[in-house]
Amino acid sequence: MGLKADSWIKEMCLKYDMISPFEEKQVSGEVISYGLSSYGYDIRIADEYKIFTNVNSTIVDPKNFDPKSFIDFQGKVCIIPPNSFALGRSVEYFRIPRNVTGVCMGKSTYARCGIIVNITPLEAGWEGRLTIEISNTTPLPAKIYSFEGIAQILFFLGDEECTVSYADRKGKYQFQEGIALPRVQHTEASRPGPEAER
Repeated sequence: MGLKADSWIKEMCLKYDMISPFEEKQVSGEVISYGLSSYGYDIRIADEYKIFTNVNSTIVDPKNFDPKSFIDFQGKVCIIPPNSFALGRSVEYFRIPRNVTGVCMGKSTYARCGIIVNITPLEAGWEGRLTIEISNTTPLPAKIYSFEGIAQILFFLGDEECTVSYADRKGKYQFQEGIALPRVQHTEASRPGPEAER
């Protein structure tokens, strides 16, 4: 499995629309950089956010997530409270080939401010916009700039094509457009009974 360079990323985007919209060069200057880099692609964060709040005193449960744990915000700058986090989404839409996996790394500009970005791997065959988790680890409010760089995606080409892709198994986050909250696919065997749902 090898890390792919800028020429491969560009070819995959121009021929197969792997990343859309696609910026062929690194855009920098007065913005946090985004676009094609030597061995990756720096993605942007859109202007839609869900900011974590404990005002409703709910429990964070990944198997039964309460949407009231977030407040919705849209704007050019998102302020994340101290020691809290927000969810956002990528500007870019991805179409990952079935022999490729993408791995995300946070940008150093934010990391040096104590702001940590987390995105799970872009699995083979996955398609959609990325939901991005941004943690403010500092005791101060932190600014996130919409439509500017937030993280870098590294693309790894597999030695052979996978037997079952994310698309084949109909993954629960396939084709996501907005900010996707956590969810669990229940089978009949694992579905909670009436007593557990009370």
